[in-house]
Order: sequence, then structure tokens, then C-alpha cells
Amino acid sequence: MNRAIDLALIGGTGLYRFPDLQHIERHAVDTPHGHPSDSIVIGEVGRHRIAFLARHGESHTIPPHRVNYRANLWALHHLGARRVIGVNAVGGIRADMEPRMLAVPDQIIDYTSDRISSFCDVAGAQVRHVDFSEPYTASLRQALVAAADSIGIAIVDGGCYGATQGPRLETRAEIARMRRDGCDLVGMTGMPEAVLARELDLDYACLSLVANWAAGCGDQAEISLAEIYANLEAATAQLPTLIVALLEGL
Repeated sequence: MNRAIDLALIGGTGLYRFPDLQHIERHAVDTPHGHPSDSIVIGEVGRHRIAFLARHGESHTIPPHRVNYRANLWALHHLGARRVIGVNAVGGIRADMEPRMLAVPDQIIDYTSDRISSFCDVAGAQVRHVDFSEPYTASLRQALVAAADSIGIAIVDGGCYGATQGPRLETRAEIARMRRDGCDLVGMTGMPEAVLARELDLDYACLSLVANWAAGCGDQAEISLAEIYANLEAATAQLPTLIVALLEGL
């Protein structure tokens, strides 16, 4: 029998594979909700077994509003994952959410539209009214923060993630509204991923990598894609060490 999966990672923009995995298996899972974004890669880091899925596909061909979030979460659950970290590239709104910073939000506001956001949206399925007051699993959030602290990686504990439709970036007026609403970060893939994880009773937390200042924030005149990818590369470089420290603490 295969060993249990200690942790599943869903990689966002800039994170299409997890380095240093050993004894790799690739699983192309067919789900009742269609195909996941890509094959799920399962491998080992030391004594830990990790599942990895590229949210946009390994070639980044799937835009945020076309991701099959249901298939992704169903497939990870089917393979035995019970803890999931969603890694998301985001824009920073709050002053301490500067580019290259890592953050672990504790709240979310959903501004997306026309995304299938429940496993109940199938004929004959049982309707579940899940409690979403706290959208992320507190114990997994705190384990991430503690892991970062233990190895000296700067991380922001808490904050509100505003999930927008994408794939375009937001206007300055939209970001100003989101700031008034209480958002500290803006991204395009936080929902419905978080609520689908809740419906499957998965422990789920979001690890946000700040790629840029959101429109009208910071001192930038415009948002440069070259800077976004450079910032993501720098932030992503910290992930393998962080994830190993997290696994050691779980």
C-alpha cells in the first residue's frame, strides 16, 4: 500500500513544479468533474511524501477563470491528500504586503463571477451549507507561520485576500474599492478553491507570494510583467526550505 500523502501543494503562477522531489510518480486522474489542470506529481522530500499540482498547468496555459477547481481538489482528495497549501501569486495592497513578501491570509472576499463554486452543483448531489466564517484552517495557517519563523523567513500572519476574476489586472479604482472593503491582498485564484476544500473537509491554507504592488499602491507608475516574474522567482526560491520546515512541524 502506498504511504499517505503528508501535504499537497497547488502551485500558482511561477510555481509549476516542486524541486528536489525523489521517487516521482505522475497521476493523470479522471474525476466526476472533468480533468484537473495537469497530472498530479507525487514524490518524496526526505521522509515526507508530497503531492504537487500546477494550478495553471505546467506550461501555464489555463487562465484563472478557466481553472477546473473542482477537479483539482477532488483529484488531490482522491489520491489521499488531507492537507492542502494553495500557493497564490498576489498583488500587495496593505503597506506591509510589499513585493517578494510572503503572507498567510486569514480572510477572503470573493469578487469572482461565473465560477462553479460547489460540489453541490451536480444533479442529485446532497446540498451542504458549510461554515465558511473562517475560510482557512487555523492550525495549518499557524503551522506555516511557525515554520517560517523557525528558519528566519519573513512572513505576514493574517490579512484579507480579495479574489478577482482575471486574467486582467485590476484598475486603480477597483483596488481603491477593495481597500475600503478591507482587502490587503489581491489575487485571481483564491476562490472557489478555498470553499471547495472546505466542502471536502480538507485542511487548507493559502500561502500568498506578493508579486507586485496592486494598481495605485506603492510608488510604481505601472505594473511591469518583467518585475512580477522577477519578484515571483525570488519569493518562490524560499518555498522548498519553508515547506520542509512546515512538514517537520506538522
